[in-house]
Amino acid sequence: MAGARESIHGQWSSRWMFILAATGSAVGLGNIWRFPYVTGENGGGAFVLIYLLCVAAVGIPIMMGETLIGRRGRQSPINAMRALALEEGLSANWRFLGWLGVVAGFIILSFYSVVAGWSVAYVFYVGGGAFAGTDATASAALFESFTGSALRVIGWHSLFMVMTGIIVARGVSGGLEQAVKWLMPALFVLLLVVVGYAMSTGDFGAAVNYLFAPDFSEVTGESVLAALGQAFFSLSLGMGAIMIYGSYLPAATSIPRTIGLVAVCDTGVAMLAGLAIFPIVFGFGLEPGSGPGLVFVTLTIAFGHMPFGQLFGALFFVLLSVAALTSAISILEPVVAWLVESFKWSRAKASSASALSAWVLGVGSALSFNEWADLQLVGKTFFDWCEFLSTTVMLPLGGLLVAIFVGWRMSQRSTMEELGVSDGFFYRVWRVLVQVIAPIGVLLIFGNALVIFLKDVGVLD
Repeated sequence: MAGARESIHGQWSSRWMFILAATGSAVGLGNIWRFPYVTGENGGGAFVLIYLLCVAAVGIPIMMGETLIGRRGRQSPINAMRALALEEGLSANWRFLGWLGVVAGFIILSFYSVVAGWSVAYVFYVGGGAFAGTDATASAALFESFTGSALRVIGWHSLFMVMTGIIVARGVSGGLEQAVKWLMPALFVLLLVVVGYAMSTGDFGAAVNYLFAPDFSEVTGESVLAALGQAFFSLSLGMGAIMIYGSYLPAATSIPRTIGLVAVCDTGVAMLAGLAIFPIVFGFGLEPGSGPGLVFVTLTIAFGHMPFGQLFGALFFVLLSVAALTSAISILEPVVAWLVESFKWSRAKASSASALSAWVLGVGSALSFNEWADLQLVGKTFFDWCEFLSTTVMLPLGGLLVAIFVGWRMSQRSTMEELGVSDGFFYRVWRVLVQVIAPIGVLLIFGNALVIFLKDVGVLD
C-alpha cells in the first residue's frame, strides 16, 4: 500500500522545511526577473489581478496534484508514476509522464544556469562600479560585451552549475534542507532590504498604483494568456521538482494547507519584486515594459545614479542569484534521485554526472549569444530552441497530463486519502478545477505559444 512506502532519500524534517523548499523551487528568475517585466508589458494592476486568479484556478490545483503523486509514490517522478499507475490498475506507460518532467527540467537547468551565471557576474560588475554614471547606451553595450564573450559566459555558467551540484550531492537533510534553511530567509531579508531602498529613493507611490490599481482598458486576450502562462511557470509546475519535493513530505502534513502557503509565499515574492523594481523604474523615468532587459540593462542604469547604488545594486543581484540557486537545486534533484534509485549510484556520483551533463548542454546555450549566434534554425538559436521545447511544449504537456492523471485516472479514494480530506465541498471544488479548469487553462497556454511560434517561423501571418 501507498502508506507503507518510504523514500530512500529521506524526508523534510518539518512541514515548514517543505514550504521553504517548495517556495525556493517556485521562487526563481521567473518571479524576480520575469514577473516584473511581463507585468510591465501587460499593463500593470489588471494583469496582476488576472495572474492571481490564474494561480488559484490553475496553478494551485496542479501543484496539489504533483505533490500528492510525489508523496504517495515516495520515489523519483519516473518511478513514482510507474508505481502509482500499477497501483491504480493503469498502464505502466504513465511513467513517461515522469520522464517528460525530468527531461524538461534537465533542459531548463542547462540554459537556466547560463542566465543565472549572468546574475552572479553582475554582483561583481554592479558592486565594482561598472555602471556608475552610465546611460542606456553604455549599459546595453556592457551587457552585449559580457554576453558576447564565450569564455566569460561559460565561466559563470560553470560556477553556478558547480554550486548547484555540490548542494544536491549532499542529500535531502545535509544539502537541500540546509541550503533552503539559510538561503530562503536570506532571500526574504534581501528582498525586503531592496524594497526599503526602493521606497526611499524611487517613486514608491507610482509603483503601488501601477501594480495594484487595475485598469481593465489595458487588458487584451494576449495579456490574459500571459498571466495564465506566468502563473503556471512561476510555480515550477510540470518539471518534476514539486513532485520530488512532495516525495520527501511527512505523511501527516496537510497538502492543501501547505501548498496554499507555498503559493502565497511565491506570489508574495513576485509582488515584492515588483515593489523593489518599479519604484526605481518610475523614479528615474525608465520604461516598465522594456522586456527581458529590464533587470540587466534598465535597472543597472538607475543603480549607477542612485545613492549607495553600487551596494544595493550588488545586493539585488545577490538576491537574484540566490533565487536562481534555490530553483536550480530542485530541478536537478529529480534526475539525481532517479539515478540513485535505478542504478544504486551514490548521490555524489549521480549529482556529478547530472550536473556535468546539464553543463555540457548549457554550453550550447552560452555559445548562442556569441560564437553560435548566427547558427539558427528557422530564426531560433540553440538557446531559443531549448527554451521553446522545454517551457512551451514539455512543461504544459506535463501539467496537462498531471491534471488528467490525478483528476480522471486516480481513484477518488486515493486522492482523498493523500490530500487528507473527505468528499466535501473543498474536494469537489478541487476536482472541478483539476479535471476541467486547469486542463483548459494549460491548453490555452499551449495553443497560444504554438500560434506565436508559427508566426515567428513564418507559417502564420
